[in-house]
Amino acid sequence: MTVVLAICMGLLGLSALCLLARATMGPTMLDRTVALDVLLAVVICAVGVEAAVNEHTFTLPILLVLTLLGFVCSVSIARFTKGSDDIEAEKEANR
Repeated sequence: MTVVLAICMGLLGLSALCLLARATMGPTMLDRTVALDVLLAVVICAVGVEAAVNEHTFTLPILLVLTLLGFVCSVSIARFTKGSDDIEAEKEANR
């Protein structure tokens, strides 16, 4: 059980680091949004693993709020961005 927990937390930590790098290097706002949305999913998974290891349900409201927050943020950003997010098309239009 301890080995499985260590592997899960290691993979979740590695994926969080990769997602933070993607969120900082992303060329467009939508790339950053997707990276932060997946990072929130990784945090939700980490909280779920913690709840399963400690065998309690105190974190269930936290999981519910994080899930709703991720959905609402992604939908609102997708709603209020421009229709086209093509970098090459924007460069050609600005010439």
